[in-house]
This record gives sequence, C-alpha cells and structure tokens, in this order.
Amino acid sequence: MNNVIGLNPKPQLSTQAFEQLLHLLHHVYGYDFSGYSKASLLRRIYKFMDVQGVTDGQQLIQLLAGDTSVFHSFLETITVNVTEMFRDPGFYKSIREKVLPVLATYPQINIWHAGCSTGEEVFSLCILLYEAGLLHRTRIYATDINASYLEKARTGVLPMTHMREYTLNYQQSGCTGDFSDYYTALYDHVLIHREIRERVVFLQHNLVTDRSFNEFQLILCRNVMIYFNKQLQNKVLKLFHESLSSLGFIGLGMKESLLFSEYRSKYSVVDGSVKIFRKKS
Repeated sequence: MNNVIGLNPKPQLSTQAFEQLLHLLHHVYGYDFSGYSKASLLRRIYKFMDVQGVTDGQQLIQLLAGDTSVFHSFLETITVNVTEMFRDPGFYKSIREKVLPVLATYPQINIWHAGCSTGEEVFSLCILLYEAGLLHRTRIYATDINASYLEKARTGVLPMTHMREYTLNYQQSGCTGDFSDYYTALYDHVLIHREIRERVVFLQHNLVTDRSFNEFQLILCRNVMIYFNKQLQNKVLKLFHESLSSLGFIGLGMKESLLFSEYRSKYSVVDGSVKIFRKKS
C-alpha cells in the first residue's frame, strides 16, 4: 500500500535535476563531481536525501543552495570515508621491503598521500618511515577534498575501539615493534604521538580541479579512483605522473591499477599483488 502513514516516498532525481545539482556543486561550491561514477554518486545522493527526508531533486537543490551547513553534511556523505591503520597489511609490508630501501638513498624524501581521509593510513606510513629511520628527512603532504576530514586528521585522535584491529594489521604488515608505543590512550580515544605526526602537512586539494604542487618520490592514492569514470581516472593519473620524480613510486588501491590506463607503458610493476608501480626513467 502506497499511502501508509510514516513511510517516506523513495527519493527521485531526474536527469535534469542531476545535471542541475552537479552545476550547483561545481559553480557555487567549487566541487566538480561530473567525472565521478554516476551509479556510485547517485547511491550516495539518495542516501543523503533519505536521511534529510528530501524526495525530489529540486527540493534537494533548494536545500543545498540555501544552507552551507547542509552542504557540508552533504559533502560528508558524498566523499566516502573508509579507512583504517595499515589497511591491506600486505601493501605496507611491500612498501617497507621494496620501496623504503630505495627511498633511503635520497637525502630528502617527499611523499604525497592523496585522499588521506581522517589520517589513519598517513599515520601508518609515518610509523613505517620511523621504524626505517627515514621519518626525520621525509615531508609527507596529506591531502583530501573534505576539509572536515583534514581537521580530524590534524588532531591525531582516533577511536580506541579500533586499536585491537589496527594492532593486528600492524603486526601483519611485517613491523616488529610494539604498536602501543606510538599512541597514548585517552579514555575512549587514543592520541598518535607528535613525533609520528610532525612531518605531515595536511592540505585541502581537489584531484579533479587542482594542479600539482611539488615533486615526489612516492605518491599514494588508494581507493579513491574507483569512484571516478575512465576519463577522470586518466586525468588524475596524468597529474600524478607529472608530480612523480623519475623512478618514483606510486601505490594504488587493491581494486585500482595502471595496467589498463594510457600510462601503462610509463611504469614498471614493483608488486602487482598490492598495486605498487615505479615510473620509468
């Protein structure tokens, strides 16, 4: 029965309203989502509409256009935040064994972690560098499109509830120290020690619209481009290619690869099982 009291109608977004929404996000707020996978983007838009009790596209557009606080809530839903410390431990083990020994030959190391979310994976990399004796001569630029994620990352505060899982990830990544040495417990949260965080610069950066800002020996962008269409993926890979030094390394997510992109011939495979590649000279 369609008219049951208490049931909200399913949100609807016409093609025209979808295009108007993309125009609003780009030209009013500066976020270009036109190259994102439409199916993935629509799922997250419908999720937001359902939470807000919005049933049609025009109502959503009016809501976003008239209230910046609603927009920030919308952005939280649209930009996926799935992260954990030492996520995919095999990736970090490979970075430790196959990438860091090469980076150790450089007097100064620049690393770009694009799409850093709330910082868990950045701090994981910092711990690897610290244990390899490289953190003191490394500058890590951690960027994300979402300013609120960056604010959380800057604090270095993480939920205590995940520490058991993170400890297991740390051990499986091949690290041999005591993971608890890198944080201080604060009731139901932990604080990552300053000496681990101090070499990180957190910056807001939009992979879709912003340019390169340095030259890097290592770029990490994991599980970000899976939400982009093929054209946008190639655009971002071009940005990374121009930002990477000769013989520099790039690490992608487990479902991402360079092998089906137009940049395939410009890289050699370091570890195909965890998607680590090296730029050819």
